Amino acid sequence: MKGSASRKSSVTTRDALLAAGTRLFAQRGFDGASLETIARLARANKAMISYYFGGKEGLYRAILAETLEPVLRRTEGLRKVSRPAPERLQTFIFYFAEMVEHHPDLPAMILREALSGGRHLDERALGYFLSLFAVVREILEEGVRRKSLRKVDPFLTHLSVIGGLVFFFVTHPLRERLAREGRLPMKLPAPDAYVRHFALLMIHALKPEAHAPGSRTRR
Repeated sequence: MKGSASRKSSVTTRDALLAAGTRLFAQRGFDGASLETIARLARANKAMISYYFGGKEGLYRAILAETLEPVLRRTEGLRKVSRPAPERLQTFIFYFAEMVEHHPDLPAMILREALSGGRHLDERALGYFLSLFAVVREILEEGVRRKSLRKVDPFLTHLSVIGGLVFFFVTHPLRERLAREGRLPMKLPAPDAYVRHFALLMIHALKPEAHAPGSRTRR
């Protein structure tokens, strides 16, 4: 029983450090989040950060790994399914949005890292982002081959998808504040409503261009 309780306490401490690190990295960036503040927010001893992660950089990279690896496994599975490309792209959007919604501090953390030029990303972390792009590119290329999607630049499309989702979630606190102050005279959209709306826009924008019967191509 003691061994089981000890393992449970160990997992709880590690998870608390991951959660506290994510929040503070999002709020203050890598340089602004001190080990002391992370440990205090997690209600843990500062030495536990070195014990579990080998220091602040290890904690930072562990957050990215444990957040991005599951969604990457799910999205890479889309390479193997036989569904049409528009459906697979829509599913990619849903998977990524679900990950971001479950980790609400991650968008700000990603944006801060992007603004720093990716200074704290090692090859493993960079690989997550490059692999996500590779999935989108393959879906688009197959859609073009099968004429279910029109030809577009895969990288620009990837930026549109990730940017459109990350921006929505990272601006959530601002929308809530403006709503509380009565400066947004509307009901705030629920995350799932926005994601469905966004996916619909993307899929319709990527539909093959229709040519009316009998129409002539302009020269």
